[in-house]
Amino acid sequence: MSSTSPSQPSPRDRALTAPTVSVVFVCHDGAGRVLLALRSAGARDEPGTWDAGAGALEHGETFEEAVTREVREEYSAPPHAIETLGVRNVLRGDPVSHWVAVVFAVEVDPAQVAIGEPHKFDALDWFDPEALPQPCHSQLAAAIGLFTARQR
Repeated sequence: MSSTSPSQPSPRDRALTAPTVSVVFVCHDGAGRVLLALRSAGARDEPGTWDAGAGALEHGETFEEAVTREVREEYSAPPHAIETLGVRNVLRGDPVSHWVAVVFAVEVDPAQVAIGEPHKFDALDWFDPEALPQPCHSQLAAAIGLFTARQR
């Protein structure tokens, strides 16, 4: 979770006035399946959709530290391997929010995965990247595209 104080806007609020950096992670089991979370009514946006994980890069963190922190927070599991997949310039909504998303593939042990933020997620499940559940978050296809391109 972000360590913002009442005097500091949240990363979401900052993204409405300036680009904000996020880490996006496609967790996988090393055998081709990807882990997706069903966003709950308490999610920041697009509740009821399936999505990969993501979170804001905090001041002073490396990308790997941010990914490790976020994977532990969201999925209660430590990453076994972290690989950079690419960078996306994400412009969404009205008013426009602006995120620079650094996308990672993260191998995790399926036996260690559990919902770590039940206020944000209703379910977790494993899927073939070629057979994703519906409905998907608006940003999921781009992240999965980077993940599947890595496997080719």
